[in-house]
Amino acid sequence: MIHRPLRRNILGLCAAATALLSAGAAMAQTGYVRAGRLVDPVAGRVLDDQLIRFVDGRVVSVAPFEIAPTDAPITDWSAYTVLPGLIDMHTHLVGGDQGAHVADPLLTSAAEDVLYGVRNARLTLKAGFTTVRDVGTWRALGDVALRDAINAGRVEGPRMSVAGAYITVPGGGGEVTGLAPDVVIPEEMRRGVVTNENDVRLRAGWLFQRHVDFLKLIVTGAVLTVGTEPGQMELSEEQIRVAVQEAALRHSFVAAHAHGAEGIKAAVRAGVRTIEHGSLIDDEAIAMMRTRPVWLVADIYNGDYIEEIGTRDGWPAETLRKNRETTDAQREGFRRAVAAGVKIAYGTDSGVYPQGQNGRQFPNMVRYGMTPMQAIQSATTVAAEAMMWSDDVGAVAPGRYADMIAVQGDPLADIAVLMDVKAVIKGGELVTP
Repeated sequence: MIHRPLRRNILGLCAAATALLSAGAAMAQTGYVRAGRLVDPVAGRVLDDQLIRFVDGRVVSVAPFEIAPTDAPITDWSAYTVLPGLIDMHTHLVGGDQGAHVADPLLTSAAEDVLYGVRNARLTLKAGFTTVRDVGTWRALGDVALRDAINAGRVEGPRMSVAGAYITVPGGGGEVTGLAPDVVIPEEMRRGVVTNENDVRLRAGWLFQRHVDFLKLIVTGAVLTVGTEPGQMELSEEQIRVAVQEAALRHSFVAAHAHGAEGIKAAVRAGVRTIEHGSLIDDEAIAMMRTRPVWLVADIYNGDYIEEIGTRDGWPAETLRKNRETTDAQREGFRRAVAAGVKIAYGTDSGVYPQGQNGRQFPNMVRYGMTPMQAIQSATTVAAEAMMWSDDVGAVAPGRYADMIAVQGDPLADIAVLMDVKAVIKGGELVTP
């Protein structure tokens, strides 16, 4: 039996709790979007005149529009085609854009690099990319700080999954190279340098302790790193495998920068989740990727920009030579990978070209073998799956974030309309122009 004073206290507490719950329900932020046409990349179809309802930043229903709701504001996009917020799987938001001089990464401070990141994050969001996977920064952990500031609401930008630093060999594709031999590179730019398998384990642990989301390995040389060759392996297959094992212990994965065919195949055998660039991929590597849970992220617009701007601005002759040797090969390999059924996720290498122009790659993806719907899926459902974020992003569907964009025209008839996004909503909130 409960004594009466105690019983009255319990009843009072229950009543207070009920009132708080009711107040919370009343304060739930509800909104609507009316979509003239809605691209559904999950089903590969387009729906006419849809009403999207969202509560507290997540979609709760998508249904044909019948009558305008009166219980919450409605954003009228009935004159537009609406798509899920786009995903770029290969960005570099922290720091300035690629320049002509090998010493450029040393000419700004860590604070300046992150301030560039604030600008770059907003430009990317306004371009319609509400989610990105940021695959490395010269100074370790600047991307972690930017991600956390966005998540806390202090900075406007896309949802970010970040790598923290490059895991690379000394003097490899993830190092600042080409300087005089007595120039000392700051330690914060060498946090991921490894010489053996134990180093890989230690560096991976250090990064995960500092809350990175995944690991980025530089498996082969790089186009933009002087003194390295894209076709040359730098990390061994066993070193790659150790990184994959360390990531798996944290329920995470590895992204592998790999231009050369042998590097690609070693990375696939070792169990990486994504191959970045894949410029010199061969048919054996394509066959391996087709049957495994691994995605190709190929930046097939980038070569044009490097050729045009690099030639104009006097980028190193070595860089221009490597770019010419890989651009056409990458596009032909991309075409063969599409035809073979390899899973391909959208990634641009933003930061090499000006930030906020992420949509420029869509026409190339269609030109080199994809249908417009496949290109859209590469930047929505396919990218979300590769990121392991399918529960949250990649589609306008119940349970996922209310991330969506509006474009004028029909992207299935002219994919280039995705280069000119008219409006963006992230988490149910309209992004200001």
